[in-house]
Order: sequence, then structure tokens, then C-alpha cells
Amino acid sequence: MGTPRYARYCGLALLLLVLVGVQCAIGWAELLQPWLTIPPLTLLLAALLTLGSYALRALRLYDYFLPHTRGGFTACLKLTLLHNVFNNLLPMRTGEVSFPVLMARYFATSLTRSVAAMVCFRVMDLSALGILALTCVGAHSRNGWLLALLAVIGLAQPWLLFRIQSSAWLLELGRSLPQRWRQRLAPARDGLPRTATAYCRAWLWTLVNWLVKLAVFAVILQLFAPMPLAAAFVGAIGGDLTSVLPVHGIAGVGTYEAGVVAGLLPFGVPAKAALAAAVNLHLFMLGMSLGSGAFALLLRHDLTASELIDTRG
Repeated sequence: MGTPRYARYCGLALLLLVLVGVQCAIGWAELLQPWLTIPPLTLLLAALLTLGSYALRALRLYDYFLPHTRGGFTACLKLTLLHNVFNNLLPMRTGEVSFPVLMARYFATSLTRSVAAMVCFRVMDLSALGILALTCVGAHSRNGWLLALLAVIGLAQPWLLFRIQSSAWLLELGRSLPQRWRQRLAPARDGLPRTATAYCRAWLWTLVNWLVKLAVFAVILQLFAPMPLAAAFVGAIGGDLTSVLPVHGIAGVGTYEAGVVAGLLPFGVPAKAALAAAVNLHLFMLGMSLGSGAFALLLRHDLTASELIDTRG
């Protein structure tokens, strides 16, 4: 999928603006110097935990498509790592296109089914980020009623999603579509969980994955600027949320930093320190994405899509 010309120009402009702006506001040498003071074991642990969050995301994919994915966890991991690289590097969510393409290649999954599953994943991801962000704000402000409300919403999330999916009005809407559209969209139901229990499992993997990833990213932010843990979590969430913007810089440069800074400033973190921490977190995230993507190219899964079809009838 080609990127519109205006988006490429905006992305390049943001990249140049960040490069020049950081040099003028902080200086790249000063910004990068703290990396030399971080113990190597701390960075190694952060990298391993981040890889662990990628593995949890692959486990969600594996569990979600069972029994179609049985015996293919390595393929799920490879797919997840490559999809992550494309999402982080390509603008305007064009990296999402890689998911149905890779699902078709590794598991012979139809386009409609994989897109429906991807939409379900994104709804869970966004709701998890929202709940975690509000939880951090509630904990920081000692707002007990907000925390209790969020706990109820979090526990009810799988049931709510299942009820919406199986609601009468949604089924009636499907019947009102022209016959050709009903035939095209019919496989989409196969891309959604059939029971509330299946939603619960997917929701559990989603929460655990984000908790691990955001905990690592929060600690990385704290390594570069003093801030409360709640602020670090909200800043990390702000950076991830910018990936849904229609226009952002090359590899998210500019918009990612803006999201992190926007999450840190309300907690009283100085703008200069927030910017330095945001840039360094982005460097860590991009380094992990590229490194895990290179690792994915070395992975060899045992069964191809055609073999999977042959062995499963």
C-alpha cells in the first residue's frame, strides 16, 4: 500500500524538526550520554522482558486461532515480530496490512477472518491502554472510586465484547445487507471468539502483555528523568497511543515523543527532562523492534501454510 505524498513530506518534516529541535534544546551528545551509565545487566533485563512481552502477544495469537495454529507457535512468534517491525516503521497504520498477509502465508487464513481478528485485537489493546492509564491517574491521585470503577469495567470487558458481538441488532444489521456483502462478510464471524471464555483468555493475554511492556518502558523513562511511576506509565502509554494517528513521522519520530511528553507534563516533569526521556525511550523501542525483527528472520517454523492444510485435512 503506497503512502500518500503529503504523509511522506509530513513525516520527513517531523524527522528533521526533531533532529534539529533536540540538538537546540538539549544536544544529542548530552541526551545520549546517560546510556553509558546504565548497568549492562539492567539493559539486558529490560530487553529480555520486552522480548517476553512480544512472546505473550504471540501466545495470544496462538491461543486465539486454536486449533488452526496448533503446533505453529514459532510461526506465530515470527509473524508477531515482523508485524511489530512494520507497525513501528511504516506510517498511517500501513504496517497493519502485514498481519492478514502473514496470516495467509503461514496459516492460510482468509483475509476477512484475519482482519476481523485484528480489529478485535486492536479494540482490546486500546481498551487495555485506556484502563491502565486511568488506573495510574487514579492511583496517583488516590481516587478510590475511579479505581473501583475501572476494576469492574476491566473484569466485565470480555462479557461486554461477547454481548456486543452476539447482540440482536448487530445480527439484524448483517441480515439487512445485500446478499453479496453477506457472503463476503460471513467469514468475519470466524475471526471473532465464539464464547465469552475465549474473550476472557484473549483479554488476559492482552492485559499481561501490556503490563509487562509498559512496566519496562516506564522503568526506561525513569532511568533518564526523575518521575513518579504513575507518570512513567502514562508517558509510555501516550507514546504507544500515537501509533493510531493518521500522520506521524518516519518510524514515529516526532509524534511518539509528543505522546510521551504529553503524558509526563501533567505530572510536573520538566519539559526538557521529559523530551530527553521520550527520545531515549523511542530509541530503545526502535532498537528492540529492529533487533527482534532480525531475530524473526532467523526463525524457522516447522510447517508451512500448505503443509498445515494437508496435515489437518
